This record gives sequence, C-alpha cells and structure tokens, in this order.
Amino acid sequence: MSAPSPAVVVDSPQETMQEKAPHEPPRPFSKANLIRTMATGYVPLIIATLVVFLPLMWMLLSSFKQPGEIVTTDLRILPESVNLENYAAAMTTVPFAQFFANSLIVTVVGASVKVILAILTAYALVFVRFPFKNVIFVLILVALMVPAQVSILPNYILIAGMGGKNTLWGIILPGLGTAFGTFLLRQHFLTLPPSILEAAEIDGAGHWRRLWQIIVPVSVPSIATVALVTVVSEWNDYIWPLIITDRPETMTLPVGLTLLQNSEGNGAGWGILMAGAVLVIVPILLVFAALQRYIVAGLTQGSVTG
Repeated sequence: MSAPSPAVVVDSPQETMQEKAPHEPPRPFSKANLIRTMATGYVPLIIATLVVFLPLMWMLLSSFKQPGEIVTTDLRILPESVNLENYAAAMTTVPFAQFFANSLIVTVVGASVKVILAILTAYALVFVRFPFKNVIFVLILVALMVPAQVSILPNYILIAGMGGKNTLWGIILPGLGTAFGTFLLRQHFLTLPPSILEAAEIDGAGHWRRLWQIIVPVSVPSIATVALVTVVSEWNDYIWPLIITDRPETMTLPVGLTLLQNSEGNGAGWGILMAGAVLVIVPILLVFAALQRYIVAGLTQGSVTG
C-alpha cells in the first residue's frame, strides 16, 4: 500500500480576505489619534504662539497702567483703569511726529529701491546672458550669509566721509542691496516656463517690456513677500540709525524710543516707553495685515500652468 498523501489545508476565502485587508486608519476621534494630534500639533503651536504673544500682550497692557502698577511687587496683569495718558506723554515728551516722518521716508524710499533692485537683479540672473553670471550669484549667497554687523564700521567710515552723518540718505544708502530679495525672486523666476516669454520675444519685446508686462504680473505674490520682509526690516532697523544719527531731527522711531527711556530717570517712564513701543508696532502690523495673504503664496508658489 502506498503512504497516505498529506492533507492540504486550503484557506477559506473569508480568511484570505482578512489577511490581505489593508490596515485601517485610526478613527478621527479615537483616543490615540486625539493624543497624537495634540502632542504633535496643537501643543507646540500653542507654546510657540504664547512665546510670541505674551510679551506683546504685556506691553499693550502696561501701556495703559500707572507707574505704581508696573514697578511693584504685587503683580497686576490688568490695569485698574484704561487711560491714554501714557500715549499722550509719549507723543509730547519727544518729537514723535518728526520720528514718524523720518521712519516713513526711510522705509518707503529704502524698501522701494530695494525691491526694484531685487527685481532687476533677479531678472538679469535668470533671463539675461552675460559672463560670470553664476559667480555673481555665488557672491550674492555669500552676502546673504555674512552678518550685517560685520559691515557697520566700513559703512560708518564711508558714509561719514561722504557727509552722510545725521542725514536720512545716510541711513538709507548702506542697505539698498538686498541679497534675500534677489535670491528669493531668482528662485521664483527659475520656475517660470520659458514659453511665457517666447511669444513676447517673437513680437520684438525687449527685456524691459518682458520684465514689467509679463514677469512682474505673474510674480506678484513673491514680490509682495519680498516687499513685506523689506518694509519690516527697514521700519524696525535700530543699530545702523542709532550709530549714524545723534540728533532728534534725523532719528527714526526705534531710535527715538531711547529718548523716551532717558526722559524719565525712575520707574515712571516704563508706561510711556511701552506706549511708544505700541505706537511703533501698530503701523507695521497694518502693513502686515494688508500683505500677509501673499506670504504663503509667495513662498510656496510653483511654476505657472495653463
């Protein structure tokens, strides 16, 4: 007799389907998913928001407080009464209107020239053929990595030798080149398809017309991002205006705050100083609110499709 053949076990279709079934994703409101979302999403976001928001909130609340409510061992978060005495004192103790006008001129002129130079430089690096183009771009990257404090002494010697001390053009001139804006716009221009310029080139359009009628309109989000970053840096610049100016007639708002601090030798000046800081921040917050919708679009904008 021959040996009995081994039994063959055949899996049922139901068991086979269960083994091959893909792993089901966790339910949105399951305990594990909620814990993971809180630990990796909401908790870091809340902590980062509080780190940025709490000092600003303390500054705003302190601008409405009396001196005894700020310099005290009894911590008081909310002011006893809302009054605008500190704001009135901040605008009358120092020539606040002059500081604001100086900051406005420096910001508008400096930011406008910076953005225009960034657009022209980025366009040339992408769409114009000339020798050593890559070398120039590497030098721009090097300038982006070098801290601005390194050039303070050479800039001071140059501007002071040209008679630019205590002048608005002396504040504006050293910072007209923007490596960040040139780099960001160049990277964006590289994503634009060459086909958008071919028709204009066939029609005989030159570089100037191609730049302002084709490239700039499709690059508004990236240009707005560069403009916003430039405006914020120009408005908040403190070190260079502090070094190149020592007269109230040419001081900007951040530098003028030091006069508010020096006007009161005791704790009475803290509320006035906080009110002055709020007045400095409000204009830039308004600009940010107007342009913030372009930030994400400008930093993540890819190629143009159609």
